[in-house]
Amino acid sequence: MVSELLAQLEELSRSRPDRVLRLTGELPGDGGAMEPFELLIFRGFSSSVSHPTAFDPDQPALPESARLMSAELLQGPLNPAAEQRVAGPMDPELLLEPARWD
Repeated sequence: MVSELLAQLEELSRSRPDRVLRLTGELPGDGGAMEPFELLIFRGFSSSVSHPTAFDPDQPALPESARLMSAELLQGPLNPAAEQRVAGPMDPELLLEPARWD
């Protein structure tokens, strides 16, 4: 379940202000075609860089129909001009293990 996975990853990120998690995948778009998305998780909050999300932080940032395909762990806080990848790309579920955030 996508919302459950996101909630667990957000919880893990709260204790790691030195990490940013980038998730990529696909969302159903207009006409049923799948469209790519990118979501960042930092200090327990999800932020989409590719599509609008609800303002309510208690609402999942992705619908259940989303497909999570890849995760990258980046050095935080994020500097877009000089990103530093710590781990990945990998299956997002692998990052449920706290040791992988080191």
